Amino acid sequence: MRKYVMLTMALGALIALSVAGTSTADKVTVGNLEFEAEGNFSPKVLPKKTLAPIALTAEGKIKTLDGTHPPALKTVLLETDKNGAVNVKGYPTCKSGKLQSTDTTAAEKACKPALVGTGKTAVEIEFPDSKPVDVTSKLLVFNGGFKGGTTTLYIHAYITVPVPAAIVTTVKIKKISKGRYGLLSTATIPKIAGGSGSVTSFNLKVDKKFTYKGKKVSVLTAKCPDGKLQAHATALFDDGTKAETEFIKPCTGKG
Repeated sequence: MRKYVMLTMALGALIALSVAGTSTADKVTVGNLEFEAEGNFSPKVLPKKTLAPIALTAEGKIKTLDGTHPPALKTVLLETDKNGAVNVKGYPTCKSGKLQSTDTTAAEKACKPALVGTGKTAVEIEFPDSKPVDVTSKLLVFNGGFKGGTTTLYIHAYITVPVPAAIVTTVKIKKISKGRYGLLSTATIPKIAGGSGSVTSFNLKVDKKFTYKGKKVSVLTAKCPDGKLQAHATALFDDGTKAETEFIKPCTGKG
C-alpha cells in the first residue's frame, strides 16, 4: 500500500509517554501493521500530591509484517493520566504560518523561542514502479499557545524527495474527565510526499524548563499518588484499521 504514515507518530508517542509520565516499551500488531514505542523519563521519584518537572525521551519504529508500506494514518487520539500535565502558560508561541513552506533551519530560526522538543525521523518514500528512497529529517516541536482551554503544539519536519516540502502537524490538547485519564490529545495528520511516504523510525527529547513570573516551571510535569502512571493511545488509519495500546509504568511517590 503506497500510502503515508504521519511524521508525527513521533508526537503521538511523545504525548502518550510524556503527559502520562510513563516509561515503557510496547509493541502493537494489528493485522499487517506493527508499531513499537519506547520511552524514558526522569526523575523516577515524584511527589505524591504536587506536580514536579520531568524530562522525556521517546523513540519508535513502524513497519508492516510483509514489508509493504503501512496504510495512511489519519488521526491519533491520546488519553493521558490525570496525574500528568502539559504547561505552556508564559512560554513563547509560534504560529503555524511561520512553519509552512520552510526548511528546518528557517523554521527553527523563525520560532526558536517557542521550541519545546527536538528529534529525528526516517521516512521511506516509494512511488509506483520505483525503488524506495530513504529520507531523514529533524523533528521540531513548537508551542502554539494556550487558548480556550486548549493547548496547541506544532510538529515540523522537512523532506527533500520528491520535492522539498515542510510537513506541519497540529496537535490539540484539552482536559477531560474520564476515570484515570485527564487529558485528550488529538493529532490530525497531513500527507507526506503526496501519499507515498511512510515513517520507519523516530526519536524525540523534551526537557524544557523556563521562568514565568519569577518562578521556574516546566513544560512537562507529573506526580505519583498511587504508584503508577498510564496513557491510552488510539491510531486511526484510512483503510479502517484501528490500533490501540495502553502504557502503564510504576513510579515512586514521596511526601
